[in-house]
Amino acid sequence: MSPRPAHRARYRRILRFASLQLVQLWWFELFLPRIGLTRVADRTRTERMRRIAQRFHALAVDLGGLMIKVGQFMSSRLDVLPPEITDELAGLQDEVPAVPFADIKAIAEAELGIPLERAFAWVDERALAAASLGQVHRARLSELDAADTGLENVVMKVQRPGIDEIVAVDLAALRKVAGWLRRVRIISDRVDAPALVEEFAHTCMEEIDYLHEAANAVRFAENFSVDERVDTPEVVWERTTRRVLTLEDVTAIKINDVDALRGAGIDPVEVADAFAEVMFEQVFTHSFFHADPHPGNIFVTPIAASDGPSWRLTFIDFGMMGEVPEGLRTGLRALVIAVAARDGRKLVDAAQEIGVLLPSADTKEFEKALTALFARFGGMGFAELSNVDPREFRDFASEFGDTVRALPFQLPEGMLLLFRAVALTSGMCSGVNPAFNVWNAVEPYAAQLLRDETGNTVKAFAAQAWESVGVAARLPGRIDAVITEIEDGTITFDTSRLERRMDSLVRIGRRIISAVLFAGLVVGGALLLGVNLPLAIVLLSVSAVPLAHAVFAGVGRR
Repeated sequence: MSPRPAHRARYRRILRFASLQLVQLWWFELFLPRIGLTRVADRTRTERMRRIAQRFHALAVDLGGLMIKVGQFMSSRLDVLPPEITDELAGLQDEVPAVPFADIKAIAEAELGIPLERAFAWVDERALAAASLGQVHRARLSELDAADTGLENVVMKVQRPGIDEIVAVDLAALRKVAGWLRRVRIISDRVDAPALVEEFAHTCMEEIDYLHEAANAVRFAENFSVDERVDTPEVVWERTTRRVLTLEDVTAIKINDVDALRGAGIDPVEVADAFAEVMFEQVFTHSFFHADPHPGNIFVTPIAASDGPSWRLTFIDFGMMGEVPEGLRTGLRALVIAVAARDGRKLVDAAQEIGVLLPSADTKEFEKALTALFARFGGMGFAELSNVDPREFRDFASEFGDTVRALPFQLPEGMLLLFRAVALTSGMCSGVNPAFNVWNAVEPYAAQLLRDETGNTVKAFAAQAWESVGVAARLPGRIDAVITEIEDGTITFDTSRLERRMDSLVRIGRRIISAVLFAGLVVGGALLLGVNLPLAIVLLSVSAVPLAHAVFAGVGRR
C-alpha cells in the first residue's frame, strides 16, 4: 500500500530540513576551513548550532510524532552533540493537543473487542495527559472486573490514531538521513549515525508496545516486592493489549511539589535521599532501572500507618527501562581495574570494549589527559571529590577539554539510559533538596559493586602481573638480538618506494583540494544567485580555474 499524501509530505519535510542543515554544515565546517577561513567558521559556530536547534525545536512541535522524541533523545546525547544544541532541546516537552475522545474510543473498542461501556463502568472523556505517542484517561472498572482485581479506579492509556504509520514514516526518514551522515567523514569519525538511529528506533518501538510496558511494570514491582519504600500500579491484564494499557490509578503528590510535601507532613530532604537510594539500588542491585524518572512519573504517596514509613515512592510509566547486561558489567569491571591501577591505556581499552569509544579513535592524547586526571584526582573518594575546589575541574577542562571533545565518543544504549537516569535523578533530588549531594548517595552502592568484583579483580591483577613477568623475561634476549644486528650492520631501511608513493599522494592531494575548491565555489555561487547576482557570477566564473587543475594536472604523468 502506497503512503498517504500527508505521510509523503511529512517524509519530504524531514528530509528537506536535514539536507539544508547538512549543506550549511559542509559549507562552514569543511569548505571554509579548506580555503583558509577557519576563523569565520569558528566565530559563527555557537550561534549557528543554536539556530539549528531552534529550527528543529519548531519542526518537532509542529510535526509531533517521533520528532519530539528525537529532540528529547538528542538533548541527552552530551557525548556527541555540542551544548548549544542539547541546551536548546532540553526544554522540549512531550505535550501535544489531545485527540478527540471519539477517536480514542474507537481505538480502545477495536483493541478490547467490546464496547467501552461494557469494558468500564465509567471513562472520563477529558484527557488526563496527552503525549506524542499516547493519551491517558481516567476510568472505573465494572463491578465484575473490580471484584476480580480488587481495584476500582484505573487509568486507561491509548495510542494516538495512526501513530504506527507516523512512526514508520519518521523512522524511514531518519534512516535516510543517517545514510547521508555516514558518508560525511567529519561526522562518521565522530558518530555511528545508523547505529544511533537503530538505538532510537528500538527504544521507540518498545514504548509503543504497551504489553512490553506492562511486563516491565510487573518486573519492577517484583524487584521491590518486599521494599516498603516503593510502590507500583497493578496491571489490569484483562483490559490491556498492545495499544491499550490499563493500570491502577495511583495519582498522588508529585515528587517535586515541595509545598504539597510539607503540607502532608513529609520532609522533602528525606524524599530526595530515599529517591536517590532507590534509583541507585535499581542500577547496582537489580540491574533493571527506570530510565525516565522525571517529576511526572514519580509520586509520593502518604500512608496512614502507625508503624513503618508514613509515605512511599510510587513509580509509573515503564515504557523506557534500562538494563545493565553482563557484557556491560564485564566492561565496567575492566574500568574498575584500570582506575584502581591508574592505567590510562587500560582505561582506554575498557572504554573501547564497552563501546564508549569508536574504533576510529586516536587515543594518545586521551591517555595523556587520563594520566593528568589520575595525577590530580586519583585516589580521592566520592566525599573528597565533592569537596574539591570547582576551579580545579575548570582548569582541567580548559587544558584537556578540546582533546576529549575531539574523540569519537558514543554511549551504547545501556550506558545512555544509565547516564540519563543518573542525570535526571541528580537534577530531581537537587530540586527537592538544594543541599543534595549525589556523591553521598552513590558511594555505598559503588562500594558494594567493588566488593562484589573484588575476587575477579584480584585474579585479573594476578594475570596481568604474570603477563608482565613473561614480557620482562623475554626482553633482555630481544634487546641483545637487536643490538647484535646493529653492530653487524645488518639492519637496513629502503625508503625509495615510500618516497615515490609519497610524491604520488601529494599530487593526488593537490588535485583533490582543487576539486573541493571548485565544488565550494559552485555551491557558493548557486546559493548567491538570488541574493547577489554579480558576486554569484564571479564565483561561478572563477570555479573554472580549480576545475581545470583537478582535471588536467595529472596529464602527461605516469
